[in-house]
Amino acid sequence: MDLKQLEALVGIADHGSFSTAAAALGTVQSNVSGRIARLERELDASLVDRASGELTEEGQIVATRARRVLGELDAMMSDVIATRSEVSGTVRLGLIGTTGRWLIPRLLETLRERHPRIRLLITEGTSAILEPRLLQGQLDLAILTIPIHTDELAVQPLFDEDLFLVLPTEHPMALAHSRGSGPLPLKELEGLEMLLPLSGTALRMEIDQTMATVGVTLTASIELDGLRTLASLVFDGYGPAILPATAVPDHLRAQFRLLELVGFPQRQVGVASRRHSLPSAPTRTVRDVLLDIARDAGGHREGIHEVTTGQVSAKT
Repeated sequence: MDLKQLEALVGIADHGSFSTAAAALGTVQSNVSGRIARLERELDASLVDRASGELTEEGQIVATRARRVLGELDAMMSDVIATRSEVSGTVRLGLIGTTGRWLIPRLLETLRERHPRIRLLITEGTSAILEPRLLQGQLDLAILTIPIHTDELAVQPLFDEDLFLVLPTEHPMALAHSRGSGPLPLKELEGLEMLLPLSGTALRMEIDQTMATVGVTLTASIELDGLRTLASLVFDGYGPAILPATAVPDHLRAQFRLLELVGFPQRQVGVASRRHSLPSAPTRTVRDVLLDIARDAGGHREGIHEVTTGQVSAKT
């Protein structure tokens, strides 16, 4: 067994066929086929369904562990280089979409200034999508909403953020509630047509549970599974919505009001990594930069609050 065989299997898992894996690896299809055949003989197992190009159950098991082997090799090389020169290497970062609007520009600016040789590969998704990708070794870090759902991940809280009713500054409700007038009573949302997350999503369940405490059922003009797209519709003038503070970028803050809501819980965002692995020097550096950005923002940006707790456990 050698690393090229493992790379070939992971390439097929990522790209869906022998030919596309070969192109991604910079080789020819016959080389990939030969490597997979030798790996299958050594393991005495069929790893790839030749008809569909998909991995078999055994192939998925091997690919999951192969990702970790290859990741540890990359981390070892990055750590050795970091001892004699500046930190360099690639970090695969997953993050929830709305947080990316605010966080990624700051992360890129800081890395360019302090660590220009670190390269980011960013994947956007929901926490439910990112958690398994982090566990399988497809990501090095992930920015998720807390709590998480597995003890195999360790999470450091980044910040708490408020949920606001976001609407244009000229909206009648925004005009009726002047700045400094205090949180908006939830009863005032009765009958207001809103853009809402799709029923059954985590944020929608949180919104519905909070509104149920005052006996209010919200009126949806549209329900959408995709918080980033939902926020974009708000900014394009299709209606108000309840959004986390980081969903509203700096350049739009003058055009929209963020109305605080009475009794609405905050959500907590954290940075997660695999509990039983040693992150590479670039990965540790990116994690530290994220924590610095969150500390700087706490108390200095509307709706974002610094947290002082350490690692948190999975949801039980």
